[in-house]
Parts: sequence; structure tokens; C-alpha cells
Amino acid sequence: MIPEPTERLRFREMEEADLDLIAGLLGDPEVMRFYPRPKTREEALGWIRSSRAGYAQHGYGLWIVETHDGEFVGDCGLTWQPVDDERILEVGYHVVPSLQGRGLAAEAARACLDLATGPIGEDHVVAIINPANVPSQRVAERIGLRLEREAEAHGRHVVVYGRGGV
Repeated sequence: MIPEPTERLRFREMEEADLDLIAGLLGDPEVMRFYPRPKTREEALGWIRSSRAGYAQHGYGLWIVETHDGEFVGDCGLTWQPVDDERILEVGYHVVPSLQGRGLAAEAARACLDLATGPIGEDHVVAIINPANVPSQRVAERIGLRLEREAEAHGRHVVVYGRGGV
């Protein structure tokens, strides 16, 4: 399964050949400013392998997001995440700094949310966000997610925006 193309974007599965793109994205201090630190090249490879494992296990994961002419935008997709004592489906997104602020994260996230609540059949999808990451909270709100609660995820305090199934 892969999200339907949008007006400006298309999706494809990540491959190890995308390491330079993903390492550049996840290694960028601006992109990762709300994470503990940027990811190393080896961690970016793990990110790709984890996405590929998601495709094999669930039929979905994080995808490469590109414009229709092939320009790399970032990644976006669906992953199962531990929040407090439960496992919930998250829509996550990262956009290269030069393309931020153009609504691309919301456009990509909406396509992934539509896939999750449509063909995949999930009734509860969330975005797990650092409380200081106001731009990401705006993306979540633009795609119809609402603040559900504060929680712990990956050993960090987060806010959980969601829709359905609470």
C-alpha cells in the first residue's frame, strides 16, 4: 500500500539507495531541532531499514515524498509507536528546510491519514509531537487531528494529537 499522489506530491518506498537523501534530511539540525539530536548516517540507514521492515510486516511505513518532477521533499508515513503503555499508529513527517512553510507536510500527512483511515482501516491515528514544536502541531491540526493528551514516548514528554478511537 502507498498513499495516493496529491496535487503536488507523490510517494514511493524507501530503499537503501536513498541513504544520502535520508541522511541529509535526518542529519539536518533544522529538521531535527525538536529531537534529542540529528541522526548519524548509520542511524539514517536504520531508519530506512525500519521503514522497509514496516512495508514487509504491515504493508506500510515511512515513504519518500517527492514532487511530481522528482524533487526530494522529505519523508512521511505511518508507523506503530509506543505511547505510555500502548501501541498506536502515528502519521509522521519531515520536510527539507528549503521547502518548509509551503503546506507540503500537511499535504503529505493528509494523504497518509487518508490511507490509514481508508484502505488500512484504522480508526485511531495520531501525531506524536514535541510540545515546543508548534509548526508540527499546526500540521496536525490542518489535517484534522486534535490535542488528545500529554504522554511519554521514547522516554520523552510529548503531546499527542489524534483523531478517533480515544
